[in-house]
Parts: sequence; C-alpha cells; structure tokens
Amino acid sequence: MRCVDPVRNPYAPGAGQRPPELAGRGRELDVFDIVLERIARGRPERSLMLTGLRGVGKTVLLNTLRSQAINRLWGSGKIEARPDQSLRRPVAAALHMAVRELAPRHRAPDRIDAFLGVLKAFAQRSAPAGRGGAAPKLRDRWQPGIDVPAASGRADSGDIEIDLVELLTDAAAVASDVGTGIAVFIDEMQDLGPEDVSALCAACHELSQLGAPLIVVGAGLPHLPAVLSAAKSYSERLFRYQRIDRLDRIAADQALCAPAEREEVEYEQKALDLLYEKSGGYPYFVQAYGKATWDHAPRSPITAADVRVAAPEAEAELAVGFFGSRFERATPAEREYMRAMATLSLVEGESGAPVRDDMDAAVPTAEIARALGRKPASLSPARDALIKKGLIYSGERGTVAFTVPHFGRYLRTQPA
Repeated sequence: MRCVDPVRNPYAPGAGQRPPELAGRGRELDVFDIVLERIARGRPERSLMLTGLRGVGKTVLLNTLRSQAINRLWGSGKIEARPDQSLRRPVAAALHMAVRELAPRHRAPDRIDAFLGVLKAFAQRSAPAGRGGAAPKLRDRWQPGIDVPAASGRADSGDIEIDLVELLTDAAAVASDVGTGIAVFIDEMQDLGPEDVSALCAACHELSQLGAPLIVVGAGLPHLPAVLSAAKSYSERLFRYQRIDRLDRIAADQALCAPAEREEVEYEQKALDLLYEKSGGYPYFVQAYGKATWDHAPRSPITAADVRVAAPEAEAELAVGFFGSRFERATPAEREYMRAMATLSLVEGESGAPVRDDMDAAVPTAEIARALGRKPASLSPARDALIKKGLIYSGERGTVAFTVPHFGRYLRTQPA
C-alpha cells in the first residue's frame, strides 16, 4: 500500500482554475478546432456561445479554447463582462492585445498604426461627460496605452452598434493581412447591457456576411440565448450554441483517477460511486470532494470510508465559499423567495415524504407566489433583483431556476 501525500494532492477546486484533467470536454475542443481550421481556409463559420450553470467549467473551457487559438497563431483577447460597465473599454483592451500579437508578422507597420488609431478613437469615445458638459472625472479618463494619435471618422460616432461593427471589421482585415484570425473571448456574457448585446450581435452578423476571420466566443448562464434573442431576433441562427453540463460518470471518474494515477494512487470502485453521488458530476464539486478525500485518505487505494470521513469538510468549504458567499448577497425578501424555490424543488410521494430532489429544475413563479401567499406582481422586485445578482435565471417565461447547482439543497439546511 502506498501512502497518500497531501502535499501532492492534484485536485484544484478554484474559480476558473484548470483541473489537472480536463475530462468530458473533448467534443467542445474538437468542434472549436474545426471552426478555426474552416476560418483559416476561408470557409464561413459562426461565433460560439457556451452556456451552463455555475461550477460546470465554462471559464476553464473558455481559457482552453483561447489556448487553441493562440497555438494556431491567432490574435486573441479575453474580457469579463460586468453589469455596470460598457463594452467599449474592455473590448478595446482585448483587441489591442490581439493585434499586438499579430503586429510582428505584419509587413506594413502603417496598417497596424492605422488600426490602432481607430481603436484609440473607439476607446476614448467611452469617456462620459460630467454634468453640464463638464470634463469627465479623473477616474473616468482612460488611455488605452496606444502611442499613435486617435483617428477620426471611423468607429467614433458614439453609437456603439455602428462603432463596434466598424472596429471589428477593421480588426479582421488586419488578421487577414497576415493570413490568420482574431478570437475575442467574453466571459459572463449575460451581464452585458442591452445596447452592447445588440451591437455585438450586429457586428457578428456583419462579420459572418463578409466571411471575415474574426469570431466571438462567449460564455454565460443558461439564459444567455434568451438575452441574445431579445437583442436581435436573428441571433438564434447567428451563433453556434453549446450547453456545458455536468460530467457523465465515465468523465467524472476520469477527472479523479487520471491525476491520481500520475501520483501512483488508486480508488476503490465504491469510493468512486460515492464521490459521484456526492458531486453530482459537477466539475467544481468533483474537484472539491476529490481534494478533501485525498487529504483524509491515509493510503492507496482510497476507499468509500475515506470519502465519508472527508465529505463533511468538503461540504463545509462549499457552504462558505461556493454557496454562502452568494447567499449573503441576498436581502431577506430575496432569501425568502429562494427558500420557496428550494422547497418547491422537492417532489413528494403519496405519503408526503420527499422522493426526489429536483434541486436544479425550473420552478413556476406562480407556484412560488402561491407558496408565499403573495400576488405574483408583488414578488417581481425580489425575482428581478435575484436575476440581476446572478443567483437565479429565467430560461422560460413564467419559470425560474438557480444558477448554482445544489443551491436548493444548501438553502434547506439554513435557518429561516
């Protein structure tokens, strides 16, 4: 029997942190390879949208796709959308990074400078004027670190839709000059404002019609397709959507066993059974339970008893870092709303005892109002605030669901 050394624990339960074994995502990686190759050959392709709950590994996958683009010598940049921030500044920074990667291979430095002048004009157009037309405050002044003077008459109209179309078209032309492409990666894409979403859809539409070598790869919560569709009706046909879900049993076992084998550690089958039951196959939970189990296991092979001993520690850590931090952001009224959701996700049998826990399923808003003895309209502020905070989402009209896996189970353990 080999001792299990905590110092050599391979698991990595962190936000956006790549796990030691990226299991169960081979199809997504293969699809993106085909997209890159088709664009390199001048074939038409759609931009890509990844959707899924928190903890399924969207950010990790987004970073891995970016690495694929970089390995093909594409220019790339990544941003994270925020509800209170315009798209201009972050997308300007991302494109600046992408074009800097391409510049050493471009034969005409003047072309690069011309694009940077347009980029600077686009970025500076974001500085808001103060009251009465006064100059913007110091914290609102932003320089993109571009030495060339700002251009005039291109991507500087102030209309984000017009400007973004022109900017991305010019960026694609630079990439075409060097026989490659540009990929812009946007995380938390559901947090973009309506005008920015509309502008991004219009830009991707124009790029696809031109066959330009620039694609957008977005990642967001399950209602991202609805956000895009509300902005432009043609978005349903504009993007390729990929739902990122929990791992199946084979992939979850691979995520645990492959890193362990590299450390000459094995799992008993019953231990893997219990780990899958505990984690539900969600990648973040697989890493959390795997790490705690490794730290408590005295020797290889790791047993189901080791998992049982370690599980409370994993659950306590998740309760604080994964669930608790989100719960604390909610007001008392919002917590009441979520508790009603959690209760309604329990399916009762004839005896009244719960027989199934649909903790990740959608719940009708009318049932929540009925459970709380309130009119649906009176609960709209709480529902809308929870959606804005990213704690719940509405995938279909009249229903809501948690954005965080197992959140209903967590809420039912919390005192009212």
